[in-house]
Order: sequence, then structure tokens, then C-alpha cells
Amino acid sequence: MKKKIVILGAGESGTGSAVLAHKQGFDVFVSDKGVIRQKYREILSAYDINWEEGKHTEEIILSADEIIKSPGIPEDSPLLISVRHRNIKIVSEIEFAGRYAKGKKICVTGSNGKTTVTNLIYHILKKAGMNAVMVGNVGNSFAMAVADNSFDFYVIELSSFQLDGMYEFKADIAVLMNITPDHLDRYDYNLQNYVDSKLRITQNQTKSDYLIYWGDDPVINAEMKKKSYNMTLLPFSDEKHEGMAAYVSDNNLIIDYLNKTNLMTIYELALKGRHNIYNSMAASLASKVLNIRKETIRESLADFHGVEHRLEPVITVCGIKFINDSKATNVNSAWYALECMETEVVWIVGGIDKGNDYSELFSIVKKKVKAIVCMGKDNRKIIDVFSDKVATIIETGSMEEAVRSSYYLAKKGDTVLLSPACASFDLFKNYEDRGHQFKTVVRNL
Repeated sequence: MKKKIVILGAGESGTGSAVLAHKQGFDVFVSDKGVIRQKYREILSAYDINWEEGKHTEEIILSADEIIKSPGIPEDSPLLISVRHRNIKIVSEIEFAGRYAKGKKICVTGSNGKTTVTNLIYHILKKAGMNAVMVGNVGNSFAMAVADNSFDFYVIELSSFQLDGMYEFKADIAVLMNITPDHLDRYDYNLQNYVDSKLRITQNQTKSDYLIYWGDDPVINAEMKKKSYNMTLLPFSDEKHEGMAAYVSDNNLIIDYLNKTNLMTIYELALKGRHNIYNSMAASLASKVLNIRKETIRESLADFHGVEHRLEPVITVCGIKFINDSKATNVNSAWYALECMETEVVWIVGGIDKGNDYSELFSIVKKKVKAIVCMGKDNRKIIDVFSDKVATIIETGSMEEAVRSSYYLAKKGDTVLLSPACASFDLFKNYEDRGHQFKTVVRNL
């Protein structure tokens, strides 16, 4: 009798999981409480996979041998509580697909920078002619990639929600960019719970594996002291040299692993800003582990085009620069965006607060921000915390209103920065929708 797998959620990860499970000979059923998009319906139907939408039929779901859960479904949902009472195993798409992936897995996580680093590593691998695919939290299904092709390298971005459902999965190369408070509403407002989630990227690693991490991160350093790690440790820093596998010296990016290499100057990097130096060091180390030539790494770092919605220049209108940083969904990410600004800033901020502590932004906001434009259904917290830091704060309830207000507040030579520091779901479908709307309204000014 076939083992039964139920998949909760029929988006990118759920549909990919369904196809892989079907190809592996499981009895597959897909259940989505919302409406399944047409492209995913067509894929499921093409493989004769049974599915339902608009409901979760508990009788069918609770008959599963194993459940693959979409990362967006909260752990405390009544359905999952019922599943756990039946002792049915719940895993993520990444855990399931990892069982069948034969190529090397380069896995990237962190509160900030993980999407850029994932894209950058993939860019380097492709330039090196490697048979690689980019999957995970970047929006491409790892399971579908495993089902469709045989890749030599999987570059996987991992969110904390995906890591929570991973148990036996092992990263060949793990990259941990940083850990700052994020998604605390999902982790009982307990930072250690979130930290534990991020550290799951190291689980099951052995001495033949690698952990690349930011050597200046106080949270990561505190965790590293709690136990011994068997894998090869490759920390990077822009401040200190001793013990670092990558660092900056006299504005040169140095890779000090296997052999010491002066890779390039930081001015030659395509991506500007301090945080992008970290991103470039992490990607360089991962590439060095994979024995990619220095020239290929250097060329890739110099011609990389960046990630949509991440410090993305839109256009300049009447001398005012508009920058889309919609992907900045937490405080630390917004800090990095503001730190990069070289002009006075009109800052568009707001959305769904995930337990944000805005205090780390106070000094940089005082220094760089001339006006704040709040954009959300509830802007009270932002107004309260910044009212004595910025003279002009206004409330808006739509993207069009926010952009037009920012345009009137800015003058020639200023920058309007959309870097919300919050989730997007109060006014938008997701951060991509928020960024696309921003770009559309700006271009219509």
C-alpha cells in the first residue's frame, strides 16, 4: 500500500512538493484553504494529483502518513494542533526535497542579506559554467527542481519558517549572514526562539561541511560559544583580520582560506554599501570552497545587477531619486538602507509591525531623514517613536498617497526611500506587490 502524503498549501512550494511526491510513488493529496492559482491547478491536474481548495477536509488530512506544510501556515493553527495530536509527522518542502536531491546544497539564511547572497552565489556559479539552480525562499520550488532535473548544485535561500520544518536535512555549505530581531510575533516575542530557528541551518553538518558566518554578529558569536562545531568555520568581517576567512584591509577585499587572495577593491563591487561588502565576502567564500577561479568571482562581483526590491533605483524625477527597498521588512534591513543614503531622505515606512524595536534607527534617522511618510493601516507606533526625532511626519493609507506626499516633501537632490521595516500584508499581497506598486506610481508622477 502506498504511503500517503498530504500537502497543505498549493503555492510554489506545495505544488513542487506534490509533483516530487507523485514521482517518488506516494499517494498525494493537496489541500489549500484559499483559491489555488490557475498555473498551479494546471500542474496538479497534469500529474493527476488530487486537490481541494477553499477548505481543509480534516478527515483526509488526518489520514496522512506525513504532511508537508507551506511555510506560511502558522504553527498554532487549529488544524496543525489536531495533526500533532495524531502524531503525524509535519515537514517543510525543503526537508522533503532534501531526501532526493543528489547535488551539493549551498544554503543561505539570516535576518538580512540572504536573498542578495543567494542570488550572488548563483550568479557566480552560472558564470563558472556550473550546473546550478536557485531555489527556496527566493520563490522557486526546491522540490520541483529536484523532480524536474538533476542539478549538481542547489543554491537555497532559507527563511526561519522553512528551517522550522527541517530535521534530517543537511547543508553542505551553510551561510549565516546575521541574526537580528525579526518575525518575533511568530516566535512568542522571544528572540532566543528565533535564534534557535536560524541556527537549525547548522544541524547535521559534519567535519566535511562548511559554515560561513558574519564574525562580528554578537548573537551568532554568543551561540558559537555554547557548543563545539565540527564543520569548517569560515567567519568574515570588515573590521577585524585575525581568525577571519575574509576581511577588508585598506579597502581591499581579502579572502584568507586555503591561500590568501587579494580579490579586489571594495570600490569595484557592483553593490554599494557596507552590508553589500558582507554579502560579497560571504558569496566569495562559498565560491572559494567550490574551487571557483578568483577571476570568475571577481568578474561576478563586479557585474552583478542586484535584486529587485532591494535598494533598487527606480527613476529620478525633477532631481529627486526614488529607491525601492520594499524587501526591507525588518528594522535592521531598513538601517542598512538608510546607512547607504548619501543625500537627505524622505523615508516611506510602515505596514504590519512584527514586534519591532525602532531604537536602533534613532541616530541614523536623526542624521539622514528630513521627513517620514507613514504608510499603513496603523501608524501610531511609528509616529510615537519618531515624533521627537523628525520634524515632519505624515500619515498615508495607500501607495499613491505615500508617493505623492513624499514627492512634495522632497526637493532637488533628495532621495525618496521606500524601506518599510514592516511586513506588507495590511495594504498589499506581499513585499513584491508593494514594490511593484511603488515603481508604477513613481513612474506615473
